[in-house]
Amino acid sequence: MIRRRRTKDGGAALGALAVVGLLAAASGAAAQEAPQASGVAPAPVAPPAGANPPSVVARWLNPATAPFIPIPEIDVDPQSGVTLGVIATFIDVNDRGEIERITAPDVFHSQYFGWGAGISMYGYPSEDSQWLVTGSIKERVERGFDARYLAGQTRTTPLSWSVETLYDINGTARFFGIGNETPDYNESTYVKDRAALVASLGYNFTPKLQLAWGTRWRRVDVRPGVLSGIPSIGTLYPDLNGLGNEHALEQTLTLTYDTRDSPIIPTRGARYLLYGGFASRSFGSSVAYSFFGADARCYFPVGEHITLVLHAAARYMPSAEEAPFWALSSLGGDRSIPNAQEPLRSDGADRYVDENLLATGGELRARVAGFDAFGTRVSLELAPFIDAGKVFSNGFGNPLSDMHTAVGLGVRGVASPYVVGYVDVGYGRGKGVVFTGINYPF
Repeated sequence: MIRRRRTKDGGAALGALAVVGLLAAASGAAAQEAPQASGVAPAPVAPPAGANPPSVVARWLNPATAPFIPIPEIDVDPQSGVTLGVIATFIDVNDRGEIERITAPDVFHSQYFGWGAGISMYGYPSEDSQWLVTGSIKERVERGFDARYLAGQTRTTPLSWSVETLYDINGTARFFGIGNETPDYNESTYVKDRAALVASLGYNFTPKLQLAWGTRWRRVDVRPGVLSGIPSIGTLYPDLNGLGNEHALEQTLTLTYDTRDSPIIPTRGARYLLYGGFASRSFGSSVAYSFFGADARCYFPVGEHITLVLHAAARYMPSAEEAPFWALSSLGGDRSIPNAQEPLRSDGADRYVDENLLATGGELRARVAGFDAFGTRVSLELAPFIDAGKVFSNGFGNPLSDMHTAVGLGVRGVASPYVVGYVDVGYGRGKGVVFTGINYPF
């Protein structure tokens, strides 16, 4: 059974389930056949003469002959409640045994919003480009759509670029107040209706050094909450910046130095990133603020199948008086997104928000098993991790004081060279949280 959490960026983490489900389904097949050194799945063996052909049920239960991979969907999330369903995952591979496309329609029932359906499609045409299209709708309140295309990821050409469009209504969003010590009993809820258009264009001085301009338009409508038993955000925080409908057009410059051996599944090297930007009424925004920050990710091979990963990030907002709460620095959730959020895998997304942020963490990624299945090579990876971070509105002070921490274990399904699906179990402040997603948290 798979626990799944619908992600903050509007797309369901079905690509992760495809890989993890593939891993689970294929493990039974792997026990029946030795892995092939070439990484190519062996040809099916013909049944003995006179043997009865397998029944329809047997063919569907055999991962080597099933038309798709059925994955039970069980999502237990502190914010979105309980979701139960089933995902039908179709995987296309090329002649080299590499995944080229994942298509995953699903049907599910949400504790809060009734029946729903969705589909997620992930494409990996080459090492240099990726695309995704996801969408879902429920009987009440929630729906979403996300489409994204990235090109020039290897930076072997002069330009790299990406575009994304997103629309999402989240009916279980939470806000606990602004600051690093906001208590759980200050919890409020709201409906977050948002749309975004994002584009970036980078010039590659070398495959390692890039300067990129990015623009992000986003419209966020913060509406009264619909969950019973939890106060609405406007009731507890009537004077909060960002209630109602606001929009921002951000302009950002980013300098990146990247020596990683892979942008998706790195095992050595580092990526260092500096960025700065603003949103201004002069450029059509209804709000105004500025920001700059840094992000570092280092990968150290410490064994044939073990990689130590260290991560650190900082974000500072010189002018934030007019910033809506949803544009502040954010700590919480399961992944690091520069200029958006940093992970704390003991709490949901946006648990702590304020003007400035410091965050760090590490993982020890160890591949413990591998086998050929469905025409591709799948590896099982275990990764104990630690996250730490804080938000604040004054000077940096002692960088190690008042840090929130979380520890846990990640279970990863890795289908090189493009796909990583993870299930991370985190613990902190006396509680545990389960996250799933596609790609590494950092």
